[in-house]
Amino acid sequence: MVFSSLFNNAQQLRHQSAYKIASAILTESSQPQPFNFGPRFSLHYVSRWLSPFLVLNLFLASVGLAEDAGNLYNTTFDINAGRSYFEKQCSRCHGFDARGNDEVGAPNLTGPLTRASSSAGIYTILREGIAGTAMMAVDPEVPDSQLWQLAAYIESLSRESADIAVRGSAEVGKALFNDVGECLDCHMLNGKGGRLGPDLSNIGSELSPDELGLALIDPSAKVEPRWWSLTLEDKNGTSRSGLRMNEDSFSVRIMDADSQLWSYPRSALRRVVRSEESTMPSYAARFNDTQIDDLVAFLYSLRPEATP
Repeated sequence: MVFSSLFNNAQQLRHQSAYKIASAILTESSQPQPFNFGPRFSLHYVSRWLSPFLVLNLFLASVGLAEDAGNLYNTTFDINAGRSYFEKQCSRCHGFDARGNDEVGAPNLTGPLTRASSSAGIYTILREGIAGTAMMAVDPEVPDSQLWQLAAYIESLSRESADIAVRGSAEVGKALFNDVGECLDCHMLNGKGGRLGPDLSNIGSELSPDELGLALIDPSAKVEPRWWSLTLEDKNGTSRSGLRMNEDSFSVRIMDADSQLWSYPRSALRRVVRSEESTMPSYAARFNDTQIDDLVAFLYSLRPEATP
């Protein structure tokens, strides 16, 4: 990659510069000097002999400190380069929006990360992978500089966004959510509720207020594949519908409205009808604009750093 080559060259030049400067000082300071054991043999002469080595050690130490100072590839240019690599190599599992994919076990990277809290931690995961998961180590031939750029991009996604002012009341929205909205029939919140929709425990870290409002008014505007539904008909004419839990060339698995799982070999099915529409009803007709704003305020408050 051109980017990684440029950064590797820059890194090498930085090291070479340190050595050149130190070498120049060594050369200048190590010229033959008159030496005797008279009164002039003092700290002045000792320092003239020792200073080159002290300077060299200081330069080497500064280079070492630069290496350990965190992610050196965290400029806007680096983050954009990391985004480019992410879209080419990582989006297949995590999605172009980096919000993950339940089907392959790829986590959402846009909220707080559970396995790393810094670029260094992200870099380690990228380089070593995570044992027992689908997260494999990146190809060893990928330069360190490119991985640091990728780590910088991922870290930029997981940083908590600034608190955005919303129009509604989170307290009123909480009451609507728990009572009139009947949201817990389908959604999980802090371990309580249904499984027919996404877990909303940290939804404020995953969606902006505008996105939350759209989800309430037009749920089918954007539906992740995990929440598509299937209608199956077996060769006996029996039909069953549910959320699409898994679908491949050999089998299909769904979860019905009672949260029961059903698995079928494709050879036993006569028909499979897929719907990419959301199973969530629109609240546009059920609530007025003020109530929608209140619901958005409550949902946006569901973030690790903000408790309603």
